Amino acid sequence: MPKSEKLETLYQIYEKPFYHIAYAVLHHHQQAEDAVSDAFYQVMLNLDNIGDPESPTTKSYMIKIIRNMAINQYRKNTRQNQYCTDYDDSVFQIADPRNELEAKIKKNSLRQIIADLFSVINDTDKQIILLHCQENKTFKEIAEILDMKETAVRKRFERARKRMSSLKGEDFYA
Repeated sequence: MPKSEKLETLYQIYEKPFYHIAYAVLHHHQQAEDAVSDAFYQVMLNLDNIGDPESPTTKSYMIKIIRNMAINQYRKNTRQNQYCTDYDDSVFQIADPRNELEAKIKKNSLRQIIADLFSVINDTDKQIILLHCQENKTFKEIAEILDMKETAVRKRFERARKRMSSLKGEDFYA
């Protein structure tokens, strides 16, 4: 079989499996294609050592070539990534005083809304709301912290939530 015909036959048989093997190692489309290209270059250089394109020996040899090419590419990527650091693009952003002012206004506005909502409940209910909503404590944990019964904590939470919701006309907890 002439060399060009043998190379064409090898390409037809192994091009897709080569790509799948390389992609499984590299997880990157272009790099997998590059690995396939490099592997076929190696095959071309060693064409005299390759027998029947469909033999198990040839298949094993071809798989070793692409696997090694993909692993070498992966190692090369890893070495290159060691020297690259992620940068924080916030460094390149110029602060806009208007945005900072708007953020402060929103923050103060939110604080005022929360203060208004908390004004309709007592301190124990505030603790229950904060422990449950902010610290994600269960009613059982809150009951242990406040030395109360779990059912009492649950009921106080529900009543406080209703009082706060009626103040704003919305259900904030839902």
